[in-house]
Amino acid sequence: MAETPKPEELFKNIDHSVPEEPWEDVPPDLSPGRFAYPTKPKNLEYLGMPMPTKEEWSPADEEWPIPDNWKEIIHEGFKDRLEKYRSLKIFMDVCVRCGACADKCHFFIGTGDPKNMPVLRAELLRSVYRKDFTTAGKILGRISGGRPLTKQVLKEWFSYFYQCTECRRCSVYCPYGIDTAEITMMGRELLSLLGLNINWILEPAANCFRTGNHLGIQPHAFREMVDFFCDDIEEITGVKLEPTFNRKGAEILFITPSGDVFADPGTYTMMGYLLLFEHLGLDYTLSTYASEGGNFGLFTSSEMMKRLNSKMYAEARRLGVKWILGGECGHMWRVIHQYMDTMNGPTDFGETPKSPITGTVFENAAATKMVHITEFTADLLRHNKLRLDPSRNDNKVVTFHDSCNPSRAMGLLDEPREVLKAVCNNFYEMPENTIREQTFCCGSGSGLNTEEIMELRLLGGLPRANAVRYVHEKFGVNMLSCICAIDRAALPPLMDYWVPGVDVTGIHELVGNALVMDGEIERTMDLRFEPLKEETEEDADE
Repeated sequence: MAETPKPEELFKNIDHSVPEEPWEDVPPDLSPGRFAYPTKPKNLEYLGMPMPTKEEWSPADEEWPIPDNWKEIIHEGFKDRLEKYRSLKIFMDVCVRCGACADKCHFFIGTGDPKNMPVLRAELLRSVYRKDFTTAGKILGRISGGRPLTKQVLKEWFSYFYQCTECRRCSVYCPYGIDTAEITMMGRELLSLLGLNINWILEPAANCFRTGNHLGIQPHAFREMVDFFCDDIEEITGVKLEPTFNRKGAEILFITPSGDVFADPGTYTMMGYLLLFEHLGLDYTLSTYASEGGNFGLFTSSEMMKRLNSKMYAEARRLGVKWILGGECGHMWRVIHQYMDTMNGPTDFGETPKSPITGTVFENAAATKMVHITEFTADLLRHNKLRLDPSRNDNKVVTFHDSCNPSRAMGLLDEPREVLKAVCNNFYEMPENTIREQTFCCGSGSGLNTEEIMELRLLGGLPRANAVRYVHEKFGVNMLSCICAIDRAALPPLMDYWVPGVDVTGIHELVGNALVMDGEIERTMDLRFEPLKEETEEDADE
């Protein structure tokens, strides 16, 4: 693993000058720290995916373990997807290279690499399309923008399609609505036909097939962790919780990303969920089998996405619940809202979600039978169903990071802010062109949250960190909130590196702090066992 340079050194090395050589002639940088580790053969085998070798290998190797007929495999795979996905064909043909997207990508801003401009990243695939699938490209070749598929092109695909977090910020600015994220997804699918994937994506996918969650945690360990949270909650609040697991006949099945159960600071968000449900007397259950809301299939292939999505619905059907309440997750919600009806079709169980507390019917979830936790909580607030003491979060000056998938893919923009403003007295927005639909990515989404590319992640996250620095210096912001498990994992090291003094939280951790529970003891600590207020000299004397 490459050593990460100091912030000032890393920032100084960003170069946006025009390269001297044509982009087609510049080989990809596959030096240590510039590539994610390829998938371990055991995970490819477990998932039934193409496995080029049983030995581990490195993208830095001169020769890659690919089959002799690799060009034919890619060509047929490309042809099949052009016929299957009309959007891909349109995206290949319609781009006029206007450059509106060029400076919108956080990876281009952070690295200065022209191939990280969305228009040029797409051109890596589009140039092969022109050469192989258009008359002009077959006849004129490079003159018409076509180029042959070579091993160097394959290495470019691996390098740059895994420097795209599929955040879709570029698509907001494209006058033709080209979704570069879908081009990246297709590029990764084609690479997967040769067994060229990264381990940080396919190991969680394999774990999900084996144990129901990305981390490979067994059912009994999942239950034990939730029990530990309940013990901590009882110590902090005096309230004893007894959530149920795999209970048939519950009204609601609650599913959240496994990072909320096994990784800080997501664990505090999980404690907030549990407090909220106890506060409401909600008839819900947890599943130790469908113990994952996230879907790393989104970063692999449409088929993998479909398979992983279906497990939640199979479990909801088995338990006989009416609908599913989903936690703070990113790609979980993009899959549900943008792809699920096409892939799996409308659900064949349960009812259109209806809040048992307020009576609100969530018509937007009639087909998916899933409601986002911030939609649910915002509705509770609109009906004055929560007893809150926002002063318990007064030691936090909060801003909000619009997580890419819930914001751009789902339109979940106002509800998180409604919740934050109800549970916090000190809330400030980042600059307008860095939030809501224009939000910057954490720099580690779409399965790139892996340690071996930390320098790339820090560069990709620089635009988001820069916006946080602005409110940190102007308003004293010390807490960055978000509604995505990958964000909760990726943003802490990003903040520690670029904006020391800013911590990261999920929204429902702050909800849990503010909730006034029946029978609670006097609260002196938040869900992190930290004092609710800073100790003064007078407190110290007492």
